[in-house]
Amino acid sequence: MMREAMAKWLENVDNIQVVDAVGNADDALRVAVRERPDVVLMDIDMPGLGCFSAARSITAQCPETSILFVSAFYHDRYIEQALAVEAAGYVTKNEPFEKLIDAIQTVAAGGVYFSPEVQSRITVDSQGAKLTDPDQTRASSLTRRELEVVRYIARGMLNKEIARIMGISAKTVEQHTFHLMTKLDIHSRVDLTRFAIREGLIEA
Repeated sequence: MMREAMAKWLENVDNIQVVDAVGNADDALRVAVRERPDVVLMDIDMPGLGCFSAARSITAQCPETSILFVSAFYHDRYIEQALAVEAAGYVTKNEPFEKLIDAIQTVAAGGVYFSPEVQSRITVDSQGAKLTDPDQTRASSLTRRELEVVRYIARGMLNKEIARIMGISAKTVEQHTFHLMTKLDIHSRVDLTRFAIREGLIEA
């Protein structure tokens, strides 16, 4: 309902054309490759393929498309990963709708837009944008692949499902899971899920 309402609002804004509105990151990737939009507005907590993995694939296949994340949350891990995939913006859901329109138009014009809560956590220097004083948590020790796997596990997905989404074998998923548990000294998928929630890798 929220997605459909947002699409209708945006369709009434001058200079904005909504080419599609989809419910998961897999479809977002498929539509982005087909339509080549100027901007992809992507909710961080989408089902299916992880939003950051989808964003990375969109950027690789559609370099002219800018990614604008939207989320009710702005954990450091989210901001860090948004910067890692070179997102052009990150809007929090407590912003008024007019600000979202500003963000879309700014990003479409080649600029960047970060909500104040997110901007306050970012430093820009000669090497680009980065997180200011990132929290040194247990999640900081995980690789990008390990972070993906733990998120999918925390969503209750089976190894075969994770393997299909990530494009790897179920055996490789098992190996990532083993390394995760060893690195974190965690011994069950339930505890991995609790860890993911505590670290802000997914929402409870």
